[in-house]
Amino acid sequence: MTPRDRGRGYDRTLDPPDFGMLALKLTLVPLFVLVVSMSGKWWGPSIAGWLAGLPVIAGPILFILVLAHGPSFGARAATLSLSAILASEAFNFAYAWTCRSRSWPVALAVGLITWFISAYGLSMLPTSPVWAATAALAAMCFGQSFLPRSSAGAAGAPLTRSDLTGRMVAGAVLTLLVTSLSGWAGPAWSGLLAVFPLLGIVLSVSSHRAHGPAFVISLLRGMVLGRFSFAAFCLSLSFSLPYQSPLVAFAEASVLAMIVQWGTRRLATIQRAKITEPSVVATD
Repeated sequence: MTPRDRGRGYDRTLDPPDFGMLALKLTLVPLFVLVVSMSGKWWGPSIAGWLAGLPVIAGPILFILVLAHGPSFGARAATLSLSAILASEAFNFAYAWTCRSRSWPVALAVGLITWFISAYGLSMLPTSPVWAATAALAAMCFGQSFLPRSSAGAAGAPLTRSDLTGRMVAGAVLTLLVTSLSGWAGPAWSGLLAVFPLLGIVLSVSSHRAHGPAFVISLLRGMVLGRFSFAAFCLSLSFSLPYQSPLVAFAEASVLAMIVQWGTRRLATIQRAKITEPSVVATD
């Protein structure tokens, strides 16, 4: 770690030993995935909705990157993670449209190719929070408007033990991959890979095989709403990490993500109520 990163806002006591860092990589993300996945059963849908606003995979990965390389590295990675929302939405867009007429291997291949092309384009652009926020917002608006529509209800699907295990393993694999390659890849690709849609791949493929394309489309459309809280999380880190303790910066970013998630869910609920009300009146 450079002296600059060891300077203002960085606490040397946060550096874990090598075995401690490996333990974080293997357990932190799977633990977050477990808590969020089971929260609806443990504490009810209200708490589950709040926790779902947290970036349960990219957030811990960014925290480990800060521990390994310092706040400046982490701030740049967070900025690229923000812009990587565009690449994630590109994957969802490609998979959703392809799965309507093709099998899951073809849809997955098209989605991954689209993600890598988008990520490569983002890596060539200057690291700027303003640009990253613009790209993320444009991607979210595009996804909300142009993803195919489906009447299938993805939210009621039961979570099986194999689904939960797949999510936890996917999170651990991505964490090990990104953090192990971070020194070679640099903050740009580390931030982009932190938002690699590994969990989205697991959910899309398993849902496609078990329930068909309509269910997958509903699932992918539902992901768009959660992007706003993730964007708030990354944007907060990109500005605060160089000037604050990493623990404080991540705590503030998490609280902001929860507030934004609550706000977007409230707006979505109000909007659905307005759409449903005329039909109810007409039926009466």
